[in-house]
Amino acid sequence: MSATFVMAGGGTGGHVIPGLAVARELRARGHLVRFIGTERGMEAKLVPAGSFPIEFIEIGGLKRVGLKKTLTSLSELPFSIWQASRMLAKANPAAVFSTGGYVAGPVLLAALWRRIPVVVMEPNAVPGFTHRKLARFAAKALVSFEETLKWFPPGRAEVTGRPVKEEFFSIAAKPRSDVLNILITGGSQGSRTLNRAVVESWPLWKKGSVRLVHQTGQASYEEIASKFRAAGVAGEVKPFLDDMPKAFAEADLIVSRSGGTVSEIAAASRASILVPLPTAADQHQLRNAEAFEKAGAARLVPDSEMSGERLVLEVTRIAEPGVLEKMGEAARRLARPGAAQRAAEVLESFIR
Repeated sequence: MSATFVMAGGGTGGHVIPGLAVARELRARGHLVRFIGTERGMEAKLVPAGSFPIEFIEIGGLKRVGLKKTLTSLSELPFSIWQASRMLAKANPAAVFSTGGYVAGPVLLAALWRRIPVVVMEPNAVPGFTHRKLARFAAKALVSFEETLKWFPPGRAEVTGRPVKEEFFSIAAKPRSDVLNILITGGSQGSRTLNRAVVESWPLWKKGSVRLVHQTGQASYEEIASKFRAAGVAGEVKPFLDDMPKAFAEADLIVSRSGGTVSEIAAASRASILVPLPTAADQHQLRNAEAFEKAGAARLVPDSEMSGERLVLEVTRIAEPGVLEKMGEAARRLARPGAAQRAAEVLESFIR
């Protein structure tokens, strides 16, 4: 039996991309899928590109936005809930699926008021603001970490992981060579902290010991690339890597922030050095990195402590015999294949 489902979640790619993965799985099973988002969020670009319909509501964030913006968002909330309620009445979905972000709040409140089942997917160790506040009302919660289960009512949460491209799971183990291949990525926009640390590290590497592949983000690319060519370090600098599974497959070690990338690191079975973004809402990147370090899959370096010298030190420690391999094995134990398929199965269970 086919049904309609509404997807809520947006603002950043980390909220939109998992929702799109589940939407594609639902569409492949013959269901109709609609999105609700904001015109300012990444969903306004990514959802139409995926050929899904989307409607927009007006709402802003409530976390770390300052008093004026918070008051504005609160004043918008009743109207945004009314907007979302009208959209849900028109769509008549079997369930609403949330991946978080500020747009999810009004949609979930409207769904609960209309007694529509709410399924949430929480990829972070500590749930975001919306999912945390509405946790007890969720019909089902799909999480990525065992530690996250405690935030939801007993029996209503399960560990499924975050949807990740299948190419990451098919990445083979990489035999150790004399040259350590290191992938540095601060996300599509780059990271000033990681960019600075990598530049500082260039003169500190033992000649011929490493090959660096550095995704800088567009804003810093020209400046770093021109200096890189003169530094004599093996590797390449790119503003953006189009084929990230290929980059992961060629890497022995990954240096990155600790948002949604951690799910890809786990799927690829790669050791990592994680530098949490200190301004991330609810310190979710720090909690993700802590979970990976506790599992033996990563080294956590606070943003304030990351430097070229610290980067070289951490890489040297990980390069000790057997350490790199053990960290990769620990990362794979955190991987959860089939997250999108499981989410679709859960949503289908609410078809009346």
